[in-house]
Amino acid sequence: MAVEAPSVGDRAASASGSDATGTFRASNAYRNYVVWLLFVIYVFNYVDRQILSIVLEPIKQEFDLHDWQLGMLSGLAFAAFYSTLGIPIARMADTRNRVNIITASIVIWSAFTVVSGMARNFWHLLIARIGVGVGEAGCSPSAYSIISDYVEPKKRATALSIYSMGVYGGSALGFLVGGLVAHEYGWRAAFFTVGLPGLVVALILKLTVKEPPRGFSEPTPVALAEPPPFKQVMGNLWAKKSFRHLSLAAGLHAFVSYGLSSFYSPFFMRSHGMSLGDVGAWLAIVVALGGLSGTYLGGAWCDRYYARTQDPRWYVWIPAITLIIVVPFGQVVYALDNTKVALLLLTLYIALAAAYLGPSIASTHRLVGLRERALASAFLLLILNFIGLGLGPMFTGAMSDLFKEYFVSQGIAEKVALADGLRWSIRVTLLINLWSALHYYLAAKTLREDIETGNQARAAAGL
Repeated sequence: MAVEAPSVGDRAASASGSDATGTFRASNAYRNYVVWLLFVIYVFNYVDRQILSIVLEPIKQEFDLHDWQLGMLSGLAFAAFYSTLGIPIARMADTRNRVNIITASIVIWSAFTVVSGMARNFWHLLIARIGVGVGEAGCSPSAYSIISDYVEPKKRATALSIYSMGVYGGSALGFLVGGLVAHEYGWRAAFFTVGLPGLVVALILKLTVKEPPRGFSEPTPVALAEPPPFKQVMGNLWAKKSFRHLSLAAGLHAFVSYGLSSFYSPFFMRSHGMSLGDVGAWLAIVVALGGLSGTYLGGAWCDRYYARTQDPRWYVWIPAITLIIVVPFGQVVYALDNTKVALLLLTLYIALAAAYLGPSIASTHRLVGLRERALASAFLLLILNFIGLGLGPMFTGAMSDLFKEYFVSQGIAEKVALADGLRWSIRVTLLINLWSALHYYLAAKTLREDIETGNQARAAAGL
């Protein structure tokens, strides 16, 4: 990605007063470095979050758990604290040093990932997962805000999508490392292996990334006032119809994404007879190819069509289109018995499903002022993660248990019922993508008006 910054961005930094000397500079190469380092950090963020999903089956067997408990461990336990703590931490990120906030966050979540490997029962693991959520709450809102200050608006969705690629880079690395390490040394060793390197990444961030002035890459000079009151920011954002639909759309799609990805490993082990090592290696390839390409292209397509038309609605139209396409595609993936074809089509499914996050964040940033970006991002993530991460895996797990019990009551062998119960639970969850696409379409109806209204209000207030 070439993140060229206009020279006026430097003038904006000086005019804002946030850089007292007026000498803050950042080359294009350095801006690229910041974006890609934040991507690497998000990879570690997501490895520590998703490592659980690859080892769910051995944990289920050791602790004798139900699928709904697996869903709670991989969803609600993490999301409840990750989402709620993201709000006050994001408020800090709109006024304080964001590099320091991210550094501290990395140390906390890495430590609790290691603690997860020491768990002796369900409750120990639940508490450790809560700790990971507490640590990770400070990362994304701060990172989104830094990226928006380093990267000019016309390339911002691409940059945010590069950062968001960490979701799939982390998932792929988690599947690979988790699968191989857990297969050879047990599931506890997998947590130790992915948790400890985060401390090195935290040190690299602290030593090499400069905190940018607010509004550094805006196309025109800006004068920064203190951020508006917390309630005013939240109230103004929720009052925008486009944001309400956008946040619900993102949340509903995350409901599907987390509901499915948490059970990728159990599905292929139960329905396709794959070993833990094999499923980890294959899913690493599938998630990396599909997720990285789809996330990047989602942002790049939006930026490209916006450059041609100057119409911000492309940032919600493209996610809507991809989600409509992905539903029948996904139904085929989970109906197949051929393992290789299912894995190939899952790669394409993930690529289409991954196109939403960067454009959703970019759209949210267009609706708020410079000192409101981290808080607005956290508000979006609060909704997205409570609906998606908090409820998606639990819903899929609970539905899987219900289908299994039904199939067993019909005389089907328990092993087959366990596999088919999860298969049908996933196929039901997939349909919610159509509901998500509807909200993206509805968000487009008022997005331009809401952006313009917000710009006029801030201009009138001298912000």
